[in-house]
Amino acid sequence: MKLVNKQMAEYSFLKEMYEDEYFPNYLVDKGKDILIDLCKEIEIKKPQTLEELYALTHKATDRFNELQEEFYENDSEIETAARECIAIDFQFISRSYGFEADIEDLIATRDW
Repeated sequence: MKLVNKQMAEYSFLKEMYEDEYFPNYLVDKGKDILIDLCKEIEIKKPQTLEELYALTHKATDRFNELQEEFYENDSEIETAARECIAIDFQFISRSYGFEADIEDLIATRDW
């Protein structure tokens, strides 16, 4: 499925992480897939409220929580720069789909 939202279809997900050798690209690819899957879920389920959006973003955040272990196993981690990059992408996604959501609420289930 291609993304319908043109802004998201053309967006460079996790750009700063790709530019930093500390983060293995194949793991950043997995993070990018999580964010693209989030966009697809938003387009399919069409959340109408922030609570509905948060349910989707929390599910995606939980997937990042699971991915964190793989970063550790590869001498990397979801640390400050990665956290900011990921959070900004979550916020960009929410705004691109018409929501003004609090960035901390979007990723409230994070453990990184």
